[in-house]
Amino acid sequence: FGLARQLGIARAAAQEYVDLYFQRYPGVREFMDRIRADAHEKGYVETVFGRRLYLPEINARNGQRRAAAERTAINAPMQGTAADIIKLAMLAVDSWIQADKPPLRMIMQVHDELVFEVEERSVDQARERIVQVMQSAAVLQVPLLVDVGVGDNWDEAH
Repeated sequence: FGLARQLGIARAAAQEYVDLYFQRYPGVREFMDRIRADAHEKGYVETVFGRRLYLPEINARNGQRRAAAERTAINAPMQGTAADIIKLAMLAVDSWIQADKPPLRMIMQVHDELVFEVEERSVDQARERIVQVMQSAAVLQVPLLVDVGVGDNWDEAH
């Protein structure tokens, strides 16, 4: 049991944490059950934007393979949607850069963040515009929030 190992506690205590979590947030269990059932029926899951991840082992006879596919089915819609959002944000920022030619360069993507090189005199303006562009990159039912860190290197920006 991974949680017990990560927290350095007994399996029974870890199971108690999990049980309490699902008691407190029953909608999470319902969501997971619905995603799992849909995956078994369709053989795939989708991100919010409709990108599909096919799960060939979702109905496997082998319990370990099936369980691994079920875990993937539960995680993929959220993780995949996050990946879709950062890609949309990259495209939106690139369109802004191409159109307005601000004194900055998009350097790289690291998981759910974008890294820029910006002339010091333009940091405040760039920060404001990057937040605007990224927050409007996707229309969701909840606000899309963007945090900005500034530093002389990637480590300092955190």
